[in-house]
Amino acid sequence: MSNRLVALASLLAVTALASGCVVEPARPVYVARPAPVYAPAPAYVEVVAPQPPPEYIVEHVQPRPGYIWARGYWRWDGRRYIAERGHWEPMRPGYHYVHPHWEQRGDGWHWRAGVWIAG
Repeated sequence: MSNRLVALASLLAVTALASGCVVEPARPVYVARPAPVYAPAPAYVEVVAPQPPPEYIVEHVQPRPGYIWARGYWRWDGRRYIAERGHWEPMRPGYHYVHPHWEQRGDGWHWRAGVWIAG
């Protein structure tokens, strides 16, 4: 009878431990993309997050002559999104600034860093 009791207690213990298992969210996919031969920028790594980012971070700043405010954003750290604060970028005549953002595609959420574009 004691063997049955030990077996039952062991089964209950294993069941209790297994029920506490946590399934982690999918990890991001890092895809190395070589830069085109004609591009002046080095190769970069693309971050693809498995879930959408939280809502935009709203920061209230006063205009600053000669600078543009690069909005804050959510950075994916491999498990969750972490808020990153905005910062000032010096103006570049002949360029416009595209703020950092996430784009949804079929395989997840793709990160786009803030960049200056001619025009």
